[in-house]
Amino acid sequence: MSPDRVERHPILEVPAHPEIVEFTFDGRKLEGRKSEMISSALFANGIQVFGRHRRDGSPQGIFCANGQCAQCLVLADGLPVKACITPVHPDMDVRPIEGLPELMADDAPVYLRREIPEVETDVLVVGGGPAGLMAVTELGAKGVRCVLCDDKQVLGGKLSLQTHNFFGSVDDCYAGVRGTDIGRILEQQARAQKTVDLWTDSPVVGVFQDGMVGVLKQGHFTVVRPKSMLVAAGAREKALAFAGADLPGVYGAGAFQTLVNRDLVKPSRRLFIVGGGNVGLIVAYQALQAGIDVVGLAEVLPECGGYKVHRDKILRLGVPVYTSHTVLRAEGTDRVERVIIARVDAKFRPIPGSELAFEVDTVLVAVGLSSVNELFEEGRRLGMKVYSAGDSQEIAEASAAMFSGKIVARKILQDMGFSAEIPSEWLRIQAMLRSHPGPALGFYPPPREMNVYPILRCSQDIPCNPCTDVCITDGITIPEGNLLGRPQLVGDCVGCLKCVAICPGCAISLVDKRHDPSATVARVTIPWEMPEELVQVGQEVPTTGNEGEIVGTGKVVRILSGKSLNRRRLMVLEVPFADAEKVAGVRIRSPETPAVPEFVPPVTDDEVIVCRCERITKQMIVDYLENTGSRDFNAVKAALRSGMGPCGGKTCAELTARIFRELGVDLKAVTPPVHRPFTQEVPMKAFLVESEGSNRV
Repeated sequence: MSPDRVERHPILEVPAHPEIVEFTFDGRKLEGRKSEMISSALFANGIQVFGRHRRDGSPQGIFCANGQCAQCLVLADGLPVKACITPVHPDMDVRPIEGLPELMADDAPVYLRREIPEVETDVLVVGGGPAGLMAVTELGAKGVRCVLCDDKQVLGGKLSLQTHNFFGSVDDCYAGVRGTDIGRILEQQARAQKTVDLWTDSPVVGVFQDGMVGVLKQGHFTVVRPKSMLVAAGAREKALAFAGADLPGVYGAGAFQTLVNRDLVKPSRRLFIVGGGNVGLIVAYQALQAGIDVVGLAEVLPECGGYKVHRDKILRLGVPVYTSHTVLRAEGTDRVERVIIARVDAKFRPIPGSELAFEVDTVLVAVGLSSVNELFEEGRRLGMKVYSAGDSQEIAEASAAMFSGKIVARKILQDMGFSAEIPSEWLRIQAMLRSHPGPALGFYPPPREMNVYPILRCSQDIPCNPCTDVCITDGITIPEGNLLGRPQLVGDCVGCLKCVAICPGCAISLVDKRHDPSATVARVTIPWEMPEELVQVGQEVPTTGNEGEIVGTGKVVRILSGKSLNRRRLMVLEVPFADAEKVAGVRIRSPETPAVPEFVPPVTDDEVIVCRCERITKQMIVDYLENTGSRDFNAVKAALRSGMGPCGGKTCAELTARIFRELGVDLKAVTPPVHRPFTQEVPMKAFLVESEGSNRV
């Protein structure tokens, strides 16, 4: 067994006998799993530095794991490829890129393709996530011809990485079902539509003035002529510019989920998370599930922006959350070895002397998402009939994206002349699903006169109702009268545990006082989704309260499992009677005391990389803007090459916008960057064939 593989997982199925392939990296023989990406195979072999940058020799590794950047560039059988989107195959010769790779010898005949394939369709849908899949299902049900293009090999978008039970409405968006399962359900529904073509491994790479859309369909350039286009391309992670952010070991939460939840690779031993939104909080929980220690999480705001139930469940497990803190720097030679954070003042400025240091090998950045809407904007500029849905329209949860796809599909049908009603109730539900969490109001007290009852620890107004739906006595209701309210037990409870098993936030425990007439001990059942080996029946464990405070100890009486629990287990604890209502979880790690560094050098702008592709620092951009007075993104690009690399400015454009704001420049006065086809690299071989019968070059 490899120490860098996830060999056991409480939720995901780990293949017992995966097919192994042999390949080499830098002349060293290695083993990978058939069809996994080169980057995942290298990580599984403990290799996280893939090469050296041509400009300054800086170590290069994974960053987005999504094909958007070029940090993971390697030479595979002589060709430069992105390791995160290139599958490994038997006897593949993979080499690190040290500087600029040499061009292959021009010794083979090359033939131009006689013509580029052209496809006509009623609607082209860009993106195979929840919004796109729901949209083509609605359109296909009316017999509308659709082509759906997605850049991944598997449909479902980020659903394919989400192992947790979903929030929202049971009836409307599969609340209580795990994201990975929802993705498969939506794909099956889409595939059932006879007029829908689903193209995987087919990124849309450009919209052109003649109304044609370019698609890199499984490596071959193809054009689609749609009557309408729906952009449901999702979102990309926002970056954060700090000293050392370019080191291998600093990457986005989505990249981490790809490695762990998709490819079952254990990329870290000790990690620190920056960002307390839902993504950061969920990834902290998922890391613990994979047996990775989460040393801490920092959030710059006074409170985490994600759901409180997500924050509470990692606090209960022993992960400290540092609010009003920011990351100062990541340190290390060829990869992350230490991260330093500091408390911030009311203006979010680091407070000298408040620094804390943590020895880690990974720093995950989870500071928000930006809509991927460039194709929508370009299509609208060119006068195309274009729509957007999901995160391309507005950043929200996947449940909201599903509704968005349905609603926009109905709008397209109406514009096409079909009779297609958009119920007002749909719009109301979509608005609730898109809402931000409300303030923590506290949860409703339990009915203590009962001998068995749930503790419903939902203290925020968030869109969620699975517990009300599964209660077999209809005893749980939402007094506020809508999806956003907090649940309350108002009826009978028979101790069926269904609410404990389904709650997406792991926020429900069941108190059972029936087992000890002397009222000395009581039993408490809590949701349990951590590695099986951590806790055994008969063991005494430290119990924690709602926000991670130590309550006492409890004895593990039983650990329940079964198909009806949907891969969640339930831990039955015997605790002192007085502790029963307080116990919400079990601590699996002891928060450690972080080091207080004696001296932290001030961060200078010349050590903060803004453009990763071209290694352009913040200082270089600041100097150019101050010396020229420029108010044009494109001028920065032309002068410094910032944004000229393979990622096409997908990361550095937003960071450059922050620099404009820091210099007191109103972004309304700044000329935005121009997005031209192609939106990502298209290799020349996509236009060529190697066969007779074509025009030879």
